[in-house]
Amino acid sequence: MSQLSQPTADIDLMKQVNRKFVTGVTVITALDGGTPKGLAVNAFASISPTPPTVMVCVQRTSNTHDCLFRADHLAINILSAAQGPVAATFAGKSDDKFRDLAWRPGPFGSPLIDLSSARMETEIRERLQTLTHTVFICRVVHAEVGEQAPMVYSSGGFYDGGALTPLP
Repeated sequence: MSQLSQPTADIDLMKQVNRKFVTGVTVITALDGGTPKGLAVNAFASISPTPPTVMVCVQRTSNTHDCLFRADHLAINILSAAQGPVAATFAGKSDDKFRDLAWRPGPFGSPLIDLSSARMETEIRERLQTLTHTVFICRVVHAEVGEQAPMVYSSGGFYDGGALTPLP
């Protein structure tokens, strides 16, 4: 029987490694007793197009984690390049992140943020808990795509995903 290997990479090194991976910027939202809640997340991925299934990872110490964990549905708002202030707001700890924000409820009530590149409402199917995060496995029940270019994150900064240069 083999022993589990112990981690050898330190936190600062892993932050450097992760900054080399370009990701989109999302805001995950849900209703908590009728009150909209949300947080910025870049750990989002598609799992399968058939049936449409996605995953999102949320740190368990987040102020929004428990709301999401209790929810049946959540929304994933893929931010547009013009939504830098939205990303900053939802990355912070404000009590009312939705003040002065244009949004509307999806078919199951989850907040869909206006002007996002894409929005989807999902039904949470599984909650996989790790030491520090919960991985939410979700079935997409509603999706919308806008005309706005997406925001991307790399090397500690935000960029216009529509201005990427194609490779030859």
